[in-house]
Formats: sequence, C-alpha cells, structure tokens
Amino acid sequence: MPVASNDGVSCYYERDGDGDPVVFVGDAGYGAWQWGWQHAAVAGPYESVVTDVRGAGRSDAPPGPYSIADLVTDLTSVLSDAGFRSAAVVGAGLGGIVGLEAARTTARVDRLVCLGSAATGDQLDLESLYAPPNDRDGLKQSLKAAFSDRFVEEQPDAIQQMIAWRSEEDASPRAWEAQIAAIRDYALDAAYEVTTPTLVVHGTDDAVWPVERGRELAESLPRGEFAAVEDAGHLAHIEQSKRVNDELLAFLADDE
Repeated sequence: MPVASNDGVSCYYERDGDGDPVVFVGDAGYGAWQWGWQHAAVAGPYESVVTDVRGAGRSDAPPGPYSIADLVTDLTSVLSDAGFRSAAVVGAGLGGIVGLEAARTTARVDRLVCLGSAATGDQLDLESLYAPPNDRDGLKQSLKAAFSDRFVEEQPDAIQQMIAWRSEEDASPRAWEAQIAAIRDYALDAAYEVTTPTLVVHGTDDAVWPVERGRELAESLPRGEFAAVEDAGHLAHIEQSKRVNDELLAFLADDE
C-alpha cells in the first residue's frame, strides 16, 4: 500500500502499468473511484498513478482549511515517494487547479490535462456537487448535478454504483469544506508562467464549472489547447469516457 508523507499527512496512491507515469489528481469531495474510466486506458502504454486527495479515500484528512499549495506539496510528495522526477498530470476540477499550480511553481509536470476546471474558484457554487457519504438520497441528487439529464436517465445502474462507491470513499463534510476552501482562495494570476503543454477538456453542459471558464483557461495559457465534450456535464470524463480517453491518449502521445 504506497503512502507518501507530507509533513505528517499521509497521501495514498496506487500504481499500475509500465512506461512513463501519468498521475491522476481528483476533484473535491470524490474518492479515487472517479478515475475508474481512465485508469484502464492509461495503464497499458503508461504507468497509471491514482492518488487520493487529502481529505478523501485512504489519504489523511487533517483539519482545514487546505490550500492549493498544500495539495501541490502532496502531489510532489507522491512523485518523490514513487521515484518519479516528473510526470504527466491529469486533474479534475480541484485537481486541475493543483496541476496548474504545480506546473507554475515546479519543474515536475511534463504535460497537464485539466478536466472540468478553471483558473480561479471565484464565484463557483460547488455545493450542489456534494452530499455526505452516509446520505444516499443526497448522493444521488448531487450526481444529477454532475451529469447531463440524459446520462442520469439512461444510466441508472451506473448512478447506483457510483452512490455505493461514494458512500465508501468520499470526503466527510468537514474535509469537503477544507477542500473547497482551497478552490475558493485560488486564482491563477500569472497564466503566462504555465509553459507546460496543457489540454483543457470541458463538458458543454457543465452546470457548476461553466464551460466558458475552461475556454478562458486554455486561451490564457501559452501552450493551452481546448477540447469541448458535447452533451456532457461536469464529470465528462465519466459520462463521455471514450471521447475523453481518446483526447487524453492523443495528447499524452504528442511529444512536440
């Protein structure tokens, strides 16, 4: 059971596959279950490294609030513990912001993929995406906020499976508040400093992290690219996993 330590905070991660490392950093509230749709696609040609963000899953949940700087140090601690000088980083929501700041402040991000993320947490109302792990009805309602209406209607079994995973892995209310404090307090004021090749992928029906925020992020980055995922909500990498995985693997394979 690999565990990295950052100033006494244990950060859990799992490794699978061979090749160059691709590290997944998750969104606020969610456990590592959120990467089940990408892990298998990446773990063949690359080494997949799935992390639990502090506050969720098997990582520690120290008292908050957390900062993006804390989470960047968690990420670099995982890289060091795993023996990686650097890696490609794939982040969703909060994880995308962590990736941006790691790319800006360290030399440890080779390529970056931001899924449903933004350059700032200002004026984002994130509450609809969360429910306590012991509130199954609330978990179902919050998943409706994370997906398009069509997905919720057509994939009831998938929704029920995600409810089960969330009840086991997701952040407690206290840890959720600590995580979203990091989002609310962050703004990427010097986007020109992020010279890492970056792919921004965003669902066009994202009701919580607006797609316009994703476009603006990509346009602000010196080496940013934008890919819209039609008819998908916030968790586009789950809802339209084949499309997102195709974009992800093509971007990782592009060495230019």
